Amino acid sequence: MKQKIEDKRSRILEEELKASQEKRYRDLFEQVRHGLFVSTKEGRFIDCNQAMLEMLGYGSKEEFLSIDIEKDLYINPEDRKRFQQEIEKKGYVKDYEIKFKKKTGEKISVLVTCNSLLDNKGKVIGYQGLNIDITARKRMEREVREATKRFQKIAEMGDDGIIVFDKSYRIEFANTMATDVTGFSGEELMGMDFNLLLNERDQKFLADMHSEVGEDEDRRICVEMEINTAMGDAKDVEVCITIAKSEEKGFRTYAYIRDITQRKKMERKIREANEFLSKMIESSVNCVVATDMKGNILLFNKGAEELLGYKSEEVVGKMNIRNIYPPGVAKEVMAKMKSPDYGGVSKLKSLPMVHKNREGEAIDGSLSASIIYDDKGNEVATVGIFTDLRPRLEMEEQLRKTQQQLLQSEKLAAMGRLTSQVAHELNNPIYGIMNTLELLKTEIPSNSKRRRILDMSLSETQRLSEMLRSMLSFSKPQEEARREIDINKLIEDILFFLEKQLRESNIKIQINLSKEFPLITASPNQIRQVILNIIANAKDAMPNGGTLTVETLSENGQIIIKVQDTGIGIPEEIRDKIFDAFFTTKQKVKGVGLGLSVCYGIIKDHGGDIIVKSEVNKGSTFSIVLPQSSSAK
Repeated sequence: MKQKIEDKRSRILEEELKASQEKRYRDLFEQVRHGLFVSTKEGRFIDCNQAMLEMLGYGSKEEFLSIDIEKDLYINPEDRKRFQQEIEKKGYVKDYEIKFKKKTGEKISVLVTCNSLLDNKGKVIGYQGLNIDITARKRMEREVREATKRFQKIAEMGDDGIIVFDKSYRIEFANTMATDVTGFSGEELMGMDFNLLLNERDQKFLADMHSEVGEDEDRRICVEMEINTAMGDAKDVEVCITIAKSEEKGFRTYAYIRDITQRKKMERKIREANEFLSKMIESSVNCVVATDMKGNILLFNKGAEELLGYKSEEVVGKMNIRNIYPPGVAKEVMAKMKSPDYGGVSKLKSLPMVHKNREGEAIDGSLSASIIYDDKGNEVATVGIFTDLRPRLEMEEQLRKTQQQLLQSEKLAAMGRLTSQVAHELNNPIYGIMNTLELLKTEIPSNSKRRRILDMSLSETQRLSEMLRSMLSFSKPQEEARREIDINKLIEDILFFLEKQLRESNIKIQINLSKEFPLITASPNQIRQVILNIIANAKDAMPNGGTLTVETLSENGQIIIKVQDTGIGIPEEIRDKIFDAFFTTKQKVKGVGLGLSVCYGIIKDHGGDIIVKSEVNKGSTFSIVLPQSSSAK
């Protein structure tokens, strides 16, 4: 009996203990501030705590336990299937991130940690676990990422390189400009000791800067340094540092690096420009003189020394500009500088002036001057530049003559076009007249008086035809295929046909043709025309007879044809004009002055030249110079 009573007490004690444990479990279940749940495999909740209801926005457990997990809880039903596959494969999941939706439809991010519930046969019948709402954390992470992205954007948009390093100088961040300045890639910079980018002197500067900044986050110090680049050279930069404290990582140094290479180059260029300006003033060919407002000379460059004949040491600080200007000119120049009518107030532009140098020689020139002011606007000095215009005046005179020649050339060109038209129109009737006269000659006896008149008419008509051919050649030289020709043979043929005319004019012929004379590439008819014309001019230059000498020779890859007469010669004052179109010393009935002009054009077109030597009453020598043919070379 006593045993039964003990057993009954024991069972009551066990039941009370079990009830107490269940109560503690339930209290714990409800008091946990994260969502606890028990659910079936099919998708229904069996139990949950109050935190779970609050997390998902449900007012009562009964309402919550009635929802369809896949439909009412998951934003994406496929996530439910993937979750089940994961937990049934391993038997549990830990910190499994899922997106749920609250009763209101609001999306939340949840970390799920749970395990499978098994029956007696080990088959999965449900799940129990813990849901932690990480929506706020995700939002914070997103904000951190966005803030980081904004910082990176700002860092990348600037013109400065930005490098962040810790207290041991290890680089933690470097923007794109930092890689551009240093030449190292971002990967190479990360973890690098910042001091490796500096030389020993600048490493000390950096340490001093850190000491000066101390722990003041609002302090910023800048200094010019040299950065060692990846290419092994040094680059001029301006480095500004400031610090930022962190509870976790201590302080960080933010180094803003600006490439000042171009600025340094510009500063050097400015210095060089100032030096260059000083040298330029000193070495200018123009006369540059600066004076104070009383006219005392302060600057006297080399150009002034050479032009005016004074030495700088003779005038600077010792002479007044009035001693150099003509009387009254200094006062006139100052008045015009202060007037707005001569280039603006304080300026004088290109005032014509005649200076006299130390020897009294007059120098035509132009004066430009201006007044120099200090920072307060006070007149302190004047500077003048006197330009010697004598070479320019000579050039203008030459230009005027050239323009006259150009105008004359334009007139000649127009006349050439007109001449070509007239010659073409006249050629056909003239050839008709010549043919008719030739036919008439066959019908009139040679001893008839009319035959002499007919011969004279035919001769004059032929002369007119030759004149028209010269006019055509002048306006538009005939094109003819060039070939290798023997100049000696060409000259012998010409002299053979002219021999009778020359003897009738009491002119002796001397021929001196070089043996083994090289061939030339030329137009035979054009070269024949040139030689005929020059021989004809030589004949006209010896009206009382004389000697005509024709000579050929070869020198330095060129052939030379010399035609020499013993005639009246060419006066020196007209010797340079004999190749001008329409220039002639003959009577009007003998020519229009196109012969030598056409000849000169032909020889120039063949790459040669005509050289003339002449003495009055002694004769002239025309030397035709032509290049040898390539085969002859």
